[in-house]
This record gives sequence, structure tokens and C-alpha cells, in this order.
Amino acid sequence: MANGQITVRKARLSDLVALKKVLRETFEGTWLPHITQASARRYVETDLGGRYVQESWPEFTIAEIGGEIAGLIHWRGDFIEALHVRASRQGQGVGGSLLAHAEQAIRADGFRQARLETDTFNERAQSVYKALGYVEKDRYPDDEWDSGFTTVLFEKRLG
Repeated sequence: MANGQITVRKARLSDLVALKKVLRETFEGTWLPHITQASARRYVETDLGGRYVQESWPEFTIAEIGGEIAGLIHWRGDFIEALHVRASRQGQGVGGSLLAHAEQAIRADGFRQARLETDTFNERAQSVYKALGYVEKDRYPDDEWDSGFTTVLFEKRLG
């Protein structure tokens, strides 16, 4: 595999440690600066990210560059549950490759749209989603983090 080439594949059991690392890195870089100390403590103490990976990894699709996991995506039905790209790999097409893969699978399953969420503070993610054809459909309180965030729902019509 050429260095810099993105390979998209299903997650394997042997990826678990690396997948947990990706979630930990994106939590620390994206969420931690914005959530309350109580929410951060709850996330760490309950190993929320680690448990999510442990329970859901068979449904994950990952992107690899040079044999290293660069990001992951997880969807159910037409809803993208999670998209995480390592900070060192952002801006290299990893998120776009993962979204394109998920959109193709969602379309093949008969859905006419793909949906996903982010929070208002995550302006970088919002910019990426808009650039890839996602349109804001709704805003509502984010109850997951108990930090007063507003969630933004995006949708993309699939051809």
C-alpha cells in the first residue's frame, strides 16, 4: 500500500486497541475542551468510548493509511452514528472517503438520504458536511453531554 493512500475496510477484532485510541484522541481534541468537568469525568470513569467500541466494533468501517487506522465510521439504517478521524489525519480526505463509503452502503440498502449530527461548537465538522452536500435540517438540545450544547442535524439526499 502506497503511503498516503486511503484504504476503507470493515473493522476486525485485532483493531480494537487502535479503535479505542481513535475515540480517546477525538474525545480529548474535540469534546473535552467544550464539556463540563462533570461530563468529562463521567466519560472517563465509565469508559464510554471504550464500551462503545467494544459493543459496536463489528459494525465499524475504518480508513487506513500506511497500515495505520486513520478514522472510523459507524451507521445504522440511514443514520451515521459516529465519524471519527484522528487529528493527525484530518484534512487528508479520510472523513470524505468514509462518508462516501457509508453513503453508498446506505443507498444500496434502499435509503434515499443519509443523516448525521454534530454540535454547534464543532464548526470544522459542519464545514466538512456542508462541503460534501449535507444540508442542515434541525437544531435541538444535546442531552448526551449535559453541557448545554445544541445538536445540529444534517441530511444528504442520495441519488
